[in-house]
Amino acid sequence: MAAPRNGPPRQIIAIANLHSPSSPSSPAPPFSKSLLHSTGVRCRTGWPAAPKRPTSGEPLRRGWRFLCLRSAQAIPFLVGVLTLGVVHHTLTVKGSHLASHNALTESKSWGKVWAIFFIELCSAFTAEQATYNHVKIHHGYTNVIGLGDSSTWKLPFLNRYIYMFIAPLAVPIITPLVALDLLRNVEWKAALRTLCCMFLGLYCHYWLLLHVSGFQSPWSALLCMLLTRSLLAHPYIHVNIFQHIGLPMFTADRKPKRIHLMSLGVLNLPRNALLDWSFGHSLISCHVEHHLFPSLSDNMCLKIKPIVSQYLKQKKLPYNEDTYASRLRLFLQRYEELMVHAPPITELVGIQ
Repeated sequence: MAAPRNGPPRQIIAIANLHSPSSPSSPAPPFSKSLLHSTGVRCRTGWPAAPKRPTSGEPLRRGWRFLCLRSAQAIPFLVGVLTLGVVHHTLTVKGSHLASHNALTESKSWGKVWAIFFIELCSAFTAEQATYNHVKIHHGYTNVIGLGDSSTWKLPFLNRYIYMFIAPLAVPIITPLVALDLLRNVEWKAALRTLCCMFLGLYCHYWLLLHVSGFQSPWSALLCMLLTRSLLAHPYIHVNIFQHIGLPMFTADRKPKRIHLMSLGVLNLPRNALLDWSFGHSLISCHVEHHLFPSLSDNMCLKIKPIVSQYLKQKKLPYNEDTYASRLRLFLQRYEELMVHAPPITELVGIQ
């Protein structure tokens, strides 16, 4: 059995060394807990000394992350990208769509404020032209050739696979460019306001990625902006063409009554949790109801859906419904007919 070691314990020796001067002429340094921490000596509580907080120039390795996009691990970072993308499309698609119809509030003044916020600040588009083209033209002349026939979504020079799967990635870049071109048709005061809001919205997104999410370079922040803003661009393009193109089209002088026009020229897709949240019921599963009652909110469109469906079926009018996959197959198979060539004109006989 080993003999017990003589002398004071090691911790006491360390404390004594703190008090003893390094040379006979130098004074002893003052005793403090910081000296104990620097030497790794246990405090009176018996717990190890706390690690030193990193300085401003030291990389933050643990415990200092803010938001998922600051994580160096793949899964939290992807969660952050997905979350930011869904939130962005909820603001730019759902919010802008409802704001353009003044379906967010009963006040016209607040409706104007929300339209500027969602359409110009969040979506980098012009509120006046968005409201005019969507509400006045598309809803006023749904599936009327040359007016609300959704022909603005057609790019005949692209083949089916590029248009359906690659071109949507350019939506975040094309949108502000189209807005700049449309600003020629608005008053200079509105154009100046739109430019300021567009710049502010894009810069805020960029600034948050750099200073809050911790991106190290401007190019990485811009790439993340492109990724999140195009995350749901594919279903956004698909939904806009699936629900009108391929259905009966009419001429302006021979268009039927509104109830026939909306029942024939609009289609509902099935409910989808992600798209319902990001785009809204009025754009997905209640599009027929939305075209019949465009100023209703998303929740009201969902509530009247069974009533509208029952009414149209009782009147022997079509209530168009189809699945996302079925419409995608149809557009891939008949792309030239639907997206390149001029649509056939439908004339109704006996129900005018």
